[in-house]
Amino acid sequence: MAKVTIDASVCVGCGLCEQLCPEVFEVQADGVAHSKVDTCNTHNISEIVEQCPVSAIKVE
Repeated sequence: MAKVTIDASVCVGCGLCEQLCPEVFEVQADGVAHSKVDTCNTHNISEIVEQCPVSAIKVE
């Protein structure tokens, strides 16, 4: 299974990933996005990775 990781040192907390897939991503009180789970049945995570403006999301 793929693992979704977010580089907190790069993330600017814009919330785009959370807006596109709230099932997986959440911007928390620290101002950066966090992954809640590694898979999503309704969205293509790879497409969301490509849309991150600072390339903070990785799928390993």
